[in-house]
Amino acid sequence: MISFTDIEAAAERISNHLYQTPFEFDPVLSEEWGCSVYLKLELQQFSGSFKARGAFNRILCVPPGQREQTFFVAASTGNHAAAFCTALQRLSLRGKVFLPKHVSPSKLAFIRSMKVPFELYGENSLQTELHARKVSEDSGCTLVHPYNDPLIISGQGTVGLEMMAQQNEIDLVVLPVGGGGLIAGVGLAYKTQKPQVHIVGCQPQQSPEMVFSIRKGSIITDEISKPTLSDGTAGGLESNSMTFEMCQNYVDEWHLIEEDAIAYEILAMLKNRQMLIEGAAALPLAYCRAHRHQLKGKKIGLVLTGKRIAWPMLQCIIND
Repeated sequence: MISFTDIEAAAERISNHLYQTPFEFDPVLSEEWGCSVYLKLELQQFSGSFKARGAFNRILCVPPGQREQTFFVAASTGNHAAAFCTALQRLSLRGKVFLPKHVSPSKLAFIRSMKVPFELYGENSLQTELHARKVSEDSGCTLVHPYNDPLIISGQGTVGLEMMAQQNEIDLVVLPVGGGGLIAGVGLAYKTQKPQVHIVGCQPQQSPEMVFSIRKGSIITDEISKPTLSDGTAGGLESNSMTFEMCQNYVDEWHLIEEDAIAYEILAMLKNRQMLIEGAAALPLAYCRAHRHQLKGKKIGLVLTGKRIAWPMLQCIIND
C-alpha cells in the first residue's frame, strides 16, 4: 500500500529535476461561476504534463550505478511516453517506449525529437501497456508503467502535496482520470491531510472505463472506448490495477463529459487566457461549468494536466 510519507519522499526525490508548477487564481472563471477557481498548471511541467512526476520518481528509485546499467521500457498514449523520454534524456539513460497506433501526431513528433527508440503496437492503450509489460518480463527490462505502480502513483501525488502548500483552503478538487494514477495519488494526499476536501474524477463519455468499473464494483476489461478529444485519458486499465481500489477509497464523485463540452473548454481557454490545453485538461473545466450553481462561494482546485493537442484536432475545434 502507498502512504502519505511515500508521496513526501517522492517530492524530495524529484525536487531537483522538475518544476513546482503554479496554482493560480483565475479571476475570469471565478467571476463567471461565482466561486474562487484555482488552476494547477501542470501543462507547464517538464515534458508538458504531470506525467513527468511519476516517471522521474520511478526511474530515480533505481540506485545510482545500477540505474546506468538498466534498460527501461514504457507504454503510453503520449503524455507518459513524453515524460519517460524526457527523464531518459535528462538522466542520460537507455530505454524504449511503446505507443498505440493511433497516438496523437503532436505527441509522436515530440517523442521523435527526444531520440528515444519507439515502437507502435496495439489498437488502444491497454493493449500497448500489456505488451510493454510482457516485453519487460521476457527481457528483464525495468517497466515504467503509466499508472499501475506505487512509485508512479506517489510521484503523481506530489501534485496534491504542492496544491495544499500553495493554497491551504480548498473545498473541492477536480481532476481528469485515465488509468487513475493522478487522482489516486492526489486523492491519497488530500484525504490523509484534509479529508473534508471533496475529490471529483472526470472522464469523457466516449472512454468511461474507470467510471463504469467503479459503478460495477470491479474492473471492466471489455473494450468500450471510442475516439475522444480527451485522448490522454482514453483506454482501459489493467485487470489488477491498484489505482482502482484507491479510486474507490479516495474519490467522492464521478462525472462523464460529452465531447461538445470538451471542445468548448479548449476553445474558451484559448480565447480567455490564450492558453492551449489538451482534451484531458478540459474535463475539470467542463465539470465546473456544468455544476457552477452548486459551486457558488466555494474554493475549487482544478488540475490542468497537459497541453499537447494534435493540430488537425485543434483546427476542427476552432472551425466548428
